[in-house]
Amino acid sequence: MTVETLSTHRVHGGALRYCRHDSTSTGTPMKFTVWTPDGQGPFPYLVWLSGLTCTEDNFTVKSGVYQHAARHGIAIVAPDTSPRGEGVADDPAYDLGQGAGFYVDATQAPWAPHFMMHSYVTGDLLAAVEGAFPLDGARKGIFGHSMGGHGALTIALKHPELFKSVSAFAPIVSPLNCPWGDKALSAYLGPDRAAWRPYDACALIEDGKGAEFDDILIDQGLADNFLENQLKPELIEAAAAKAGREVTVRRQAGYDHSYFFISTFIGDHLAFHAARL
Repeated sequence: MTVETLSTHRVHGGALRYCRHDSTSTGTPMKFTVWTPDGQGPFPYLVWLSGLTCTEDNFTVKSGVYQHAARHGIAIVAPDTSPRGEGVADDPAYDLGQGAGFYVDATQAPWAPHFMMHSYVTGDLLAAVEGAFPLDGARKGIFGHSMGGHGALTIALKHPELFKSVSAFAPIVSPLNCPWGDKALSAYLGPDRAAWRPYDACALIEDGKGAEFDDILIDQGLADNFLENQLKPELIEAAAAKAGREVTVRRQAGYDHSYFFISTFIGDHLAFHAARL
């Protein structure tokens, strides 16, 4: 799979590359960033999944992740949040369509031809980065924010053979039980809520998925405007307790849903993953 490097930047003693490649899953070109430490590798790496309206650039610019990645010798991959371009379905709302792929494989028109983000992240993206850069495919984790936190949790729980660690910032833990989930999953997957269950972290834990993980780290700001209506971390705590599983939810007083929150605790997440990779 050919990867085109669009630009390269020196950051915290490593190389940050903005890249593009053609995805068979989405049928479109897709963009991602990859940061690698200096050296021959192969390096363990983390896949970051961003939230609504984001691209491959938001986390790269705002999170402050690379100083921590350099300390631990971990590479970072950050893909775009959806397919884009002419002929790709879209919606005027910020929480559906381009920039809002929800990391599912859509089955409904007009989304199904291109909105195959679950397959993209678990297939084409990993193949592209492991083929083009000195990354160790046996040592990788996944994390994300909000919609991307939902993506990280569900992808890891469904694919523990691919990922050794998982964490999230302010994730949508149960799309089955929030307005964002109602809107996006009904559009992408149709009205049968049974089809939504494989994309709900709480349901996956209830169904015994991802028992291989010794812990899942979640940080949640208590000043987050979406906390009570959309995010509901107490649901994943309850699911984990019932299943006898470890999920650590840290509630952070005064922090909101923004990258200010992410940048404050990103070092803790890198350390969490480094201990497992």
